[in-house]
Amino acid sequence: MARYILIVTLLGVTLSSCGFRRHKYDDPITKDTKQPDKVLYDRAINDIEHGRFEVARITLNTLINTYDQSEFLAKAKLAIADSWYREGGASGLAQAEAEYKDFILFYPTMEEAAESQQKICMIHYRQMEKSDRDANQTLRAEDECRQLVVQFPNSTFVPATQQLLRNIQEALADGEFKVGTFYIKRGDNAAASTRLSHLVDQYPLYSKADEALWNLGLSYERLDGKDGKRFRKAAGDAYARIVREYPLSSFADDAKKKLKDMELPIPEADQVALNRMKWEQENRQRPGIITRSTSFLRRGPDVSDAARSGAPAMAPVKLPVPPSVPQTASAGTTGFTGDVTATTVSGPSALDTQPDARANPAAAADASQTAQTTQTPQAAASDKDKKKKKDKKQKQPAAVPGDPVTQPAVNPSKS
Repeated sequence: MARYILIVTLLGVTLSSCGFRRHKYDDPITKDTKQPDKVLYDRAINDIEHGRFEVARITLNTLINTYDQSEFLAKAKLAIADSWYREGGASGLAQAEAEYKDFILFYPTMEEAAESQQKICMIHYRQMEKSDRDANQTLRAEDECRQLVVQFPNSTFVPATQQLLRNIQEALADGEFKVGTFYIKRGDNAAASTRLSHLVDQYPLYSKADEALWNLGLSYERLDGKDGKRFRKAAGDAYARIVREYPLSSFADDAKKKLKDMELPIPEADQVALNRMKWEQENRQRPGIITRSTSFLRRGPDVSDAARSGAPAMAPVKLPVPPSVPQTASAGTTGFTGDVTATTVSGPSALDTQPDARANPAAAADASQTAQTTQTPQAAASDKDKKKKKDKKQKQPAAVPGDPVTQPAVNPSKS
């Protein structure tokens, strides 16, 4: 028995000396070890939270340039954009928009891409002016919010962005309505009808769309005059839209009377539009007295009357042709109805193959050729002789004083 124990002990010692002993694997990156890129990222986030934006951006750029394979690379780029967004100001918001767009370009499938697009929308939304002022930021906000809905349709930011779109389009429509009302008061019914027709076609959710349709019908009637029939159908369509699409409007009864006087059919109210108007009236929240009394102090437009339901307009509508412009093409004729486009010339053009094409138009060349063919034989012979004498005179060089070529040679023996 003792001999057996000795053999087992010697065998164990031999195996351990040959390297078969199991060593514990030491992971160089354990839970207690702080990764350098993680340390830089946490430090930058702490600086952003405490308002040290410039220091945070320097730290984040160090992370990006040093650890190009880090798992915090995308978060670092997003944090740079957030630092500009929090810093604010015209230059800061412009830089934030550029950084957000770069993030969406490099990481379009990440969840934060939709959030970046939503912040771009908010950058322009917060800079919107009142409806009767410059609409540049309002139009930019509309484009960016549309981009989020189209590019990220399954994002959680879509419902809130659609409400932003309704608010934005309320402000744009209100600006168009004020311009159209100004034209009506001025008596320019053609310009008023152009503005108002674009408004009701592009922004049907506008809170005063029914009043815009009423003014549109009146402007068409005034264009026609007492006995005119040219815009009778257009005016009737405007009144019919009030009855059909805005049945709870205060102008619905007057629109029905107009249609009856014009001997046009009165349409039935659309049930979907009726339900939407009922829901809007029941759920609309009016601003308080303090908000209304201090509205002139705010920079942005008043969107308290904006719709809370319905799909916002997602495609821009082309501006209509003013009704005062005469229609040259009749209904039965066929002609060009497309858009005029311009393309780059791929091959050699007439200006390349004929350098004198621009200097000598075709009409001038044809006129000179016609004049030459109509000359009499005597006149043609006279012109030919004059041309020969002119060429001979040009061949003889003129005598220039002091020129050794034209001066006669002097004999030195005679001098």
